[in-house]
Amino acid sequence: MWQPRHVPLPGSTRPDQILAVVIPSYRVKAHVLDVIARIGPEIAMIFVVDDACPDGSGRFVEAECRDKRVRVIFHEKNRGVGGAVISGYRAALAAGADIVVKVDGDGQMDPALIPHIARPVLARQADYAKGNRFHSLWNVRKMPRVRLYGNAGLSFMTKLSSGYWGIFDPTNGYTAIHAAALNSIEFANVSERYFFETDMLINLGNARAVVADVPMEAVYGDEVSNLHIRKELWHFFAKNMRELTKRIFYTYFLRDFSPASLQLLFGAIFLIFGTIYGAVQWAHSVSSGEVASTGTVMIAVLPIILGVQFLLNFLSFDMANEPRVPIQPTFSLADIVPHEPQP
Repeated sequence: MWQPRHVPLPGSTRPDQILAVVIPSYRVKAHVLDVIARIGPEIAMIFVVDDACPDGSGRFVEAECRDKRVRVIFHEKNRGVGGAVISGYRAALAAGADIVVKVDGDGQMDPALIPHIARPVLARQADYAKGNRFHSLWNVRKMPRVRLYGNAGLSFMTKLSSGYWGIFDPTNGYTAIHAAALNSIEFANVSERYFFETDMLINLGNARAVVADVPMEAVYGDEVSNLHIRKELWHFFAKNMRELTKRIFYTYFLRDFSPASLQLLFGAIFLIFGTIYGAVQWAHSVSSGEVASTGTVMIAVLPIILGVQFLLNFLSFDMANEPRVPIQPTFSLADIVPHEPQP
């Protein structure tokens, strides 16, 4: 019977953990074998998920790959990149993996970076680590402009919807996640299409998992991206705004009620009142030709100023409220040294 191996990861503080890799496979037949070949010995299990690939990449891997760590999972119908990764996550958890790294099969992610991406999770500093291609100015210059501007906009929206203000490059799929974080997520609530990476962050935020950005460089070759940013931008915007509303309600009004809740509530009321009142008075002044009195101006301006101040205070609180303590176990029973009673 096939058993996963405990393989130490160079430079890690957790040599006892089992690492697995998930590779979603859809139209990557030209690259997937090379990606597998470059995965180092620190990985115990590799799950290739054929997402109803029209090129038959899963069968191709079964026929041509001699790596005994590889297991191929087949989907009868295409479920999208998220659906493929979730199938890989489920298989890795069932096989006993402690940490699961997701690597694309198109060669855009260098498998040599796996130890680098996984290190914050191995070191118990984070539950979920993801690559960040924006950390280096040189790497940003190499990025196609459409991807650069699209990812910048998506990053800001994801900060709002997930509450992870310290992260960037949310669509980066080079990730490592601890089994404890995976078990805290309801996969049924995670999008199976292009919103998958963002939805993972949103669900991890609900679970109060710690997320770490890891600087990396991307490789742009002859791979073809199936994501059309211009086409999906409105879809991403709508879903992010919906998740932002849910997060604010659950975090500051349902689960807890704090001074930040009052700041948000009164800030919104003051800002809306001042804006509407000021707009009405301005329209009246324009139509009648009468100059608004100082008192009328103050009634409009003062609530706007107070509203903006309250909302800025709430924003500062929300930024400071980002999860800091990992949900993965920080110790085990084996770490506890029995205390001998004193006579």
